Amino acid sequence: VADHFHIVRLANEMVTDVRQRVARETLGRRGRSSDPAWVNRRLLLRAGDQLSNRGLDRLITTFATNDPTEEIAAAWAVKEQLRMLLAASDRHTISERLHRFHQTVIAADLPEATRLASTIEAWWPQIEAFCQTRITNAATEGTNRMIKDAARIAFGFRNLDNQRRRVRFHCTRRTRRSTSAEAVKPPQL
Repeated sequence: VADHFHIVRLANEMVTDVRQRVARETLGRRGRSSDPAWVNRRLLLRAGDQLSNRGLDRLITTFATNDPTEEIAAAWAVKEQLRMLLAASDRHTISERLHRFHQTVIAADLPEATRLASTIEAWWPQIEAFCQTRITNAATEGTNRMIKDAARIAFGFRNLDNQRRRVRFHCTRRTRRSTSAEAVKPPQL
C-alpha cells in the first residue's frame, strides 16, 4: 500500500512549485514578505476542510489579489481533489473521485499537476489498496527512519555487532520495561 502522507506531500510540493513559478513569472523575482501568496504559503498547504473561516477568507483574498493567472488556485484545487480521493473508501466513491481528480488536472492545464497525475497513475494500485483497506505502511517507514538515525549516530563503530545492537536498542526502547530502583532491589526477608 502507499502511505497517504507521502501522496499529500507530493501534492503540496506541486502547489509550492506552482506558487514559486507564478511569482517568478509575474514579479520577476522570488516571493517576498510583501506578497500575499508568499505570506499565506502555509495556508495553501493546509487541508481545505480544516481551515477556519478567517483562514479561508485570507486564502480567497490571496487568490484574488496575487494570482492573476489563477494557476495557484487551480493547483490548490487539484491538491484538494487528491485529498478527497484519499478520503474515499468504497469502490464507487473512489472511482468517482478519481475521475473528478483527473478532470480537475485537465482543467488546470499545469505541467506540475500533470506530473502529479502521472505519478498517481503509476502508483494507482498501491493508492487504491490504501483507500480500500485504510492500511498504511507508516509504522514501517517510521521504523526505517529510526534505523537510519541510529545508524548515523552509531557511525564509527568498528565492530558491526555493536552497531547492530545500537540500532536494535534504538528501535525497541519504547517496548522495554522500565528498570526503576525499586524493580532492581532484592526482596526484603
